[in-house]
Amino acid sequence: MTDTRRSFIKKASLAGAAALAAPAVTGQRKVQQQKAPEPVRPFKLKYAPGIGMFRQNAGEDPLDHIRFCHDQGFRAVFDNNFMKRDPELQQKIISELSRLGMDFGPYVLMADSGKQDFVLNTPEVKEMLTAKMNEAVELAKRTGVKMALVVPGRYDMKLHMDYQTANVIDNLRLCCDIVEPEGITIVLEPLNPYINHPGLFLKGIPQAYAICRAVNRPSCKILNDIYHQQITEGNLIPNIDAAWKEIAVFHLGDSPGRNEPTTGEINYKNIFRHLYNKKYDGVLCMEHGISQRGTKEGELRVIQAYRECDNFEV
Repeated sequence: MTDTRRSFIKKASLAGAAALAAPAVTGQRKVQQQKAPEPVRPFKLKYAPGIGMFRQNAGEDPLDHIRFCHDQGFRAVFDNNFMKRDPELQQKIISELSRLGMDFGPYVLMADSGKQDFVLNTPEVKEMLTAKMNEAVELAKRTGVKMALVVPGRYDMKLHMDYQTANVIDNLRLCCDIVEPEGITIVLEPLNPYINHPGLFLKGIPQAYAICRAVNRPSCKILNDIYHQQITEGNLIPNIDAAWKEIAVFHLGDSPGRNEPTTGEINYKNIFRHLYNKKYDGVLCMEHGISQRGTKEGELRVIQAYRECDNFEV
């Protein structure tokens, strides 16, 4: 083979290689020139999905779920079962929330609807309450989580309600003596007796308000579950205003059905506007089901429902 022919083949090979490479380079340039997707706008209020609520889209890992919620515009989550989780996972959850600038709603400290506890004035009850409050203190020291949900148990059919109320107030003061020095707030949740929780002592917001006023401690407040309040009292916005000084946090859920907003009779857009105008900066825990449960589309519909209700003029 002559030098001229070798030179020709070499130049042709190089040209062919360059031609093959050209589309890839061009493709890379096109990718680099694409605009990054616009970040999702945060919601106006701190609606808080429960960890695991969007498992069809986010998977089962709690940290992945937190990141998914943040990507969708949520700036809080809650976890009723936080106290039962492994301490190492508890710390990872709080660290990830801190990294993303997200808030954390109250966890369940006491919610045994089958027991009489707060309504009784016995050494055994006081010993049990002391132990539970110390658990909350230890959790707060380890994780920094300082809002604990309490349901004061069943009422006693053999004891006058006024005596039971006095016992509840005294027992709550005992609890406050333990948790208040650590900056922990106990939030009392009234539950409706008609559909979900017959037989419980604490049934409504006016009753919870009177108890918190009597306890008269900054560490004893109300968790206003709007689903339950709609069933027991209705007249939602005036009742929120009447109890406002003692309300620390909210649970959400439409009624009937206890699913996402827009599936029942509650006008959540008006309620959210009202809370926004009152400059509420706390968490609103999305403690409800999903109307189209078990599907990715159903979970995304929940997010869209909150977008619709969050779309109020300010």
